[in-house]
Amino acid sequence: MAARVAVRSLRERRRRVADRRFGVRLLGSAAVAAIAAVPFGLLLVLVEGRWRPLRRLDTGAARRLHGVALDHPAWTSTLRFLSDRVWDPLTLRAAVALLTVWLVYRRAWRLAAWSAVTAVAGGVIGLLVKTVVERARPSLEDPVARAPGFSFPSGHAMTATTSFAVLLLVLLPLVPRAWRALCWYAAVLCVLGVGFTRVALGVHWFSDVVGGWLLGLAVVALTTWAFEAWRVDAGRARTAVGEGLEPELTGERPEPGPSGGKGERPGA
Repeated sequence: MAARVAVRSLRERRRRVADRRFGVRLLGSAAVAAIAAVPFGLLLVLVEGRWRPLRRLDTGAARRLHGVALDHPAWTSTLRFLSDRVWDPLTLRAAVALLTVWLVYRRAWRLAAWSAVTAVAGGVIGLLVKTVVERARPSLEDPVARAPGFSFPSGHAMTATTSFAVLLLVLLPLVPRAWRALCWYAAVLCVLGVGFTRVALGVHWFSDVVGGWLLGLAVVALTTWAFEAWRVDAGRARTAVGEGLEPELTGERPEPGPSGGKGERPGA
């Protein structure tokens, strides 16, 4: 009996240490996300330096797509509906917020924390970078859409990247394996579609959108690393990206219980 109590106490101590490390890593990864993405940093240097090839690419794409938007008003209305309603940052953040509430209800505390921190960190970091760079939005004759604030990086593109990543990585364990590839394609298509609408509507440069994608990926990659590190500290195996962050979400107890570090796996 004494041995069992000692083992249980050791497991509890290990779980508490893992939780503390998880919190530090999660918040720390969010703090360094803005400077951790080398591709984004390179793009930022090129934008700030007004690199001519990039400027030509931006202006050329803006003019060509603006011409298409002017010539096809029905098409433009569809793009505005997608950008301002379906893929609007408020819509996507609301979806992530509802998912986080559901995770709390399922007692998947750490996965809920990862979801919330990833979404909030993405929004805050994007806003800070916009304020520092202060890049003006495209100025086109007869604009088909308008947007407030600065241009780089695209908030729509960054929010889409972080939001669809959260939705995908959390919900994949609940999706049959035969349908998971389709979910990946749909998420990637939506993220690309968000970027296209912003350039086509003339409210962002092409490099703004790429910057939003890269910075969003940096945030997701770093917070995901923190979550995976917690899984290892808690005695759980690393998971493949294709399985989602927490395959145990399909079980009755997603989080490690006091009886052991691994908790209940699906089908256990």
